Amino acid sequence: MSIFDFSDDEALGSVRAVDTATVVVGVDNLELLRKMQVNRLVVLQSSRAGQYLVGIVQKITRDPAKAKELAASIDSEDQEPEEKNTVRISLIGTFLEKIGTRQNVFRRTLETVPEIDAYCFPIEGEHLTNFMKVVSHHDDTKTPRLSLGTYTLDQNANAYLNANKFFQRHAVIVGSTGSGKSWTTARLLEQISALPNGNAILFDIHGEYHTLKGDGIRHFRIAGPGDLEGLQTLDHGILHLPYWLLAYEDMVAMLVDRDDRNAPNQSMLISREVTESKRRYLEAGKHDDILANFTVDSPVPYSLAEVQAELVRLNTEMVDGSRGQKQGDFHGQLSRLIARLENKMHDRRLGFMFQAPHESMEFSWLERFAKSLMVGTRDQVDGRGGVKVIDFSEVPSDVLPLVVSRIASMVFAIAQWTARAYRHPIAILCDEAHLYIPERLQGGGILASALSYFERIAKEGRKYGVGLVVISQRPSEVNRTVLSQCSNFVALRLTNAEDQSVVQRLLPDSLGGMVGILPVLDTGEALVVGDASLLPSRIQIAEPANKPDSGTVEFWDCWATDEPAEHVAAAVMAWRRQSALAEKADKKQAKPKPAASKRRGNAKE
Repeated sequence: MSIFDFSDDEALGSVRAVDTATVVVGVDNLELLRKMQVNRLVVLQSSRAGQYLVGIVQKITRDPAKAKELAASIDSEDQEPEEKNTVRISLIGTFLEKIGTRQNVFRRTLETVPEIDAYCFPIEGEHLTNFMKVVSHHDDTKTPRLSLGTYTLDQNANAYLNANKFFQRHAVIVGSTGSGKSWTTARLLEQISALPNGNAILFDIHGEYHTLKGDGIRHFRIAGPGDLEGLQTLDHGILHLPYWLLAYEDMVAMLVDRDDRNAPNQSMLISREVTESKRRYLEAGKHDDILANFTVDSPVPYSLAEVQAELVRLNTEMVDGSRGQKQGDFHGQLSRLIARLENKMHDRRLGFMFQAPHESMEFSWLERFAKSLMVGTRDQVDGRGGVKVIDFSEVPSDVLPLVVSRIASMVFAIAQWTARAYRHPIAILCDEAHLYIPERLQGGGILASALSYFERIAKEGRKYGVGLVVISQRPSEVNRTVLSQCSNFVALRLTNAEDQSVVQRLLPDSLGGMVGILPVLDTGEALVVGDASLLPSRIQIAEPANKPDSGTVEFWDCWATDEPAEHVAAAVMAWRRQSALAEKADKKQAKPKPAASKRRGNAKE
């Protein structure tokens, strides 16, 4: 039995005009017109039996006819002003009463268009509930389905997404501060972690997802200055990114001043000396199978101290000439390069890169590093933690794009070089993406290098099983090339006009009008559009089991308390140590002052 058993007297009106995927319906029933709202669902009769066309209301118009038009009528004195009441509708799909043995099926295709005078019916009440159930249960497989929450139109119906298409074709999660992005991301990660062999990486820029718990979630942290003496390693959840993992362009962006007139020579010598140092490492380890084909970008360890020593030698070199000693070809041209290199090598904030533990120089280290980040739950050593949350909160902002992009590019490179039969798909979730996937580059350098990696993942990741989820509060500041490759959009409340226009440009033309609801969405409510959703919908995001520590401070409530501010000393110490761990440790050691509390209590009494 069809869920759309309408009678003619329930019609909103009839079709007056059809233009591709847009339909104009004339409305005679003013009572129904008053109830109609923009973005509500309607269904129209199709020219084929057993089919209905489903659409979304885009515009509602109630227009009195112009006086001069009435004057042209012979009986104008006896006529009431005529009204032109119309509803403009965007068609989004087809409902079929039966396909083979399946009944009540919704498809995102338009095989037909409605005929003139075909009736249009609002989808309300029981009809709406039944239709939402059809949409929600579109996935007939036994695999656990991906659900962000429930439909705003019918909160009894779960809003399921096609999980394969969501990650295959990349996704965007955007929303202003406090709109619920972190909740949405946490909800997504919890469902991935519940799968037997889930596999995802979250770039946690501010450390707000440390609250996520469960056997399917593993936490890592980029080593800070406080981790250098303890020689914390992968086994302790501490990540080092040794300098030899940097590509040639990364090293040049970090060490060479493009405005220096000696920049070309400096870049050339970095390439030459790094290549030679890698050659010596491979020869010493008898890795003959790699020696024949390695390049300056090959992930092979080498000694940076050797490179530094050779640069110093070239910078001070004196050679024999016809009239005695003379300066070498690069004498005095490398001073700025050497100074920048030495500063990086001794900067404790960059210790995770230039002061990594000795084990990271072992040839087998990269394999252990990659396995810890790239394999799913089943292939982890302890069979736990397919979702990897990487905390970047202690990474200096000037090198953050470089560090994030190198991990992303490593994941892509390994997926690319894995035989197709053995590829295990992985999703990369990029929180605060505008910080390292920017729309506008300022001076190139590190940002340009980072951006190139993410653009390639966005364009080619699907082929190799690497999905990308871009998360940002400012979509207008995220690279357009990356966004254009994303076919799924979860848009929470956006109040900035520039951000709204970016989302509008990414949506199909027929759905561009839905952007108007973005400023009025409730906290935790999202507009979901894309290949993964059968129906462009408003969804109320379900509350995650473990809420992220998103850092929203209750200003007024804090100001209203009389608790003493004893955190400044700990914060100053953490700043000096360049480690947030110092502040956390000081908080644990801090003891309350009962005498002070008692005095305050007596005063109130």
